Amino acid sequence: MSMRPLSEFPTKTLKSIKYLLADIDDTITTEGRLTVAAYGALARLQESGLRVVPITGRPAGWCDHFARMWPIDAIVGENGAFYFRYDHNARKFHKRFSASHEQRQSNRVRLNDIAQLIIKEVPGTALASDHMYREADIAIDFCEDVVRLAENEVNRIVGLMEERGLTAKVSSIHVNGWFGDYDKLTMTKLLMADVFHCDIENHKDEFVFIGDSPNDQPMFGYFPNAVGVANLKNFESTLATKPAYVTTLEAGCGFVELADILISARAP
Repeated sequence: MSMRPLSEFPTKTLKSIKYLLADIDDTITTEGRLTVAAYGALARLQESGLRVVPITGRPAGWCDHFARMWPIDAIVGENGAFYFRYDHNARKFHKRFSASHEQRQSNRVRLNDIAQLIIKEVPGTALASDHMYREADIAIDFCEDVVRLAENEVNRIVGLMEERGLTAKVSSIHVNGWFGDYDKLTMTKLLMADVFHCDIENHKDEFVFIGDSPNDQPMFGYFPNAVGVANLKNFESTLATKPAYVTTLEAGCGFVELADILISARAP
């Protein structure tokens, strides 16, 4: 299946969208930074009445900040390990994790050992700079703060994780690994049921998901209105599942491109 230009997104369908789900790195952000335009788009989307929920691989420590400070309604982090939501009116922070605190503590020792093994076995890798803020996974940096590794080396990281019983997913900057069979989609479904009382299965047409990398494939495959930012084409040959649409522009500019057409469709 080929990705269609965003310009072919039907206006009638755009008008029915109630929820925007979005990856963060290289989707909302551009070259590791949150631009003024992208942050403004988040605010404008929320002001238009859309529910805005980032779905990211970033760690719990960062997601705590995002949930409190960004113009968003909730966030799924560490590739589905948890969701966070901050109720500004009640001044109450809501959290749900896939695994118990005790299980996460037990897993941490094993995860750290695997991370150190990978760094030793695959020269040029490093623990992601956000590693210390993680609750449920490990993140091996292959291009964020290190010189980009070749694709075969990234695949080797994945193999080392899987050989030791981890679920491994490749983002645009890290390989993430964790114990358990959850992913971005499973926690998104829980969030929508718990917080927004929405059964996604019966309301898929009310959602848009936008992402940029292979770890977004569960979302691309599930949501009929999924969108890739233009830089997703860098991974196109490795994708088993593609989104229906693709933006003209890359990264945060592509996110703004989608935001603009969603907001325009909601205008009176």
